[in-house]
Amino acid sequence: MTATTSTRHPGSGRRSPVDWAAAGEAAAAIAPPGPAMTREEIAELVAELRDCAGLAVDPVAETAQLEAGPDAGEVLVVDRAGWARANARSFGHLVDPVLARALERQRLEKGRDVPDAFLGLSRALNAAETGGLLAFMATKVLGQYDVLAPDGGRLLLVAPNVAQVEREIGAVPADFRLWVALHEETHRAQFGANPWLAGWFRGQVTDLLDDLLADPGSTVERFVEGLGRLPDILRGASDDPTGGAAGDGTAGGRRTPTGLVDLVQTPEQRARLDALTAVMSLLEGHADVVMDEVGPSVVPSVAQIRARFDARRRGTGPVDRVVRRLLGLEAKAAQYRDGARFVRAVTDEVGIEGFNAVWAGPDALPSPAELREPSTWVARVHG
Repeated sequence: MTATTSTRHPGSGRRSPVDWAAAGEAAAAIAPPGPAMTREEIAELVAELRDCAGLAVDPVAETAQLEAGPDAGEVLVVDRAGWARANARSFGHLVDPVLARALERQRLEKGRDVPDAFLGLSRALNAAETGGLLAFMATKVLGQYDVLAPDGGRLLLVAPNVAQVEREIGAVPADFRLWVALHEETHRAQFGANPWLAGWFRGQVTDLLDDLLADPGSTVERFVEGLGRLPDILRGASDDPTGGAAGDGTAGGRRTPTGLVDLVQTPEQRARLDALTAVMSLLEGHADVVMDEVGPSVVPSVAQIRARFDARRRGTGPVDRVVRRLLGLEAKAAQYRDGARFVRAVTDEVGIEGFNAVWAGPDALPSPAELREPSTWVARVHG
């Protein structure tokens, strides 16, 4: 798969501060290929993952009572390099217009453009840094519904990562591969059955980025000031993965940063990100519930897979944990748990049809407080 990301801002002659194609290629070169496999094993893995993507459609539709529909996007089985290139392209499509607006604001305020020589150096450095991040992430992701893809959402299954994890936890390969496909198909159904959701999600992310880059100088100042709280990110403030005993990222009356991005946000921006995180928790938790509730008739060893998979998630090494905290991935892991708890609580109270009212539109999505107290969402939406 070859990236074709434009390196110029839409509607202008200025190049983007990030060479996204170069970032994708850098990640592809850096990321390790994955577990050792013969050519025949790779072909079998890829073919089975494609089959699993098809086999997951009906169980998800029946369990979630959501159907992705014909326009929910294609299914791709990729290696780590392919995942990195695809995400570099998607990020560029989302971020470049935001960067263009930030550069234009800077030009108007200072009366001059960023010098081409500086921009060229910045592009190279940013591509290298972004490539390093994508390379790390490419070794972690089992699958993804890429809602940011410029030509519409699509489902990606990362073959070497699936093979690596199934070996590490001693899972039955056929069961584990279908289990992973069920999770990603649920995301495909969430967005495919509710066409408004993708546009709303992209809009929220774009608005947050626009706001964050509205005053780059202040953003840098907040980052420098926030570096003093870096130890809080690395060690956490409690045993709770979210950094707060109540699961809300607070400790001792002070909100604990959950990643580097937290250091550059104003309180208002954090509140907006918390609201978006609540929705992401809903999406991830719902997919986790569906992948488990299809039951042993579809995935015979589902209970064993879940137990071993969760144990593996808790057992990451110290270096991996530090990197995950810096990138905010520990907070993402909590999304699965918090979202699943919300989904199960609401379904127990009002059933699947009652829960599916959450997809009616933006106003029906849970707030952070409602995610923590599902009964308040039920009372608001169902009366």
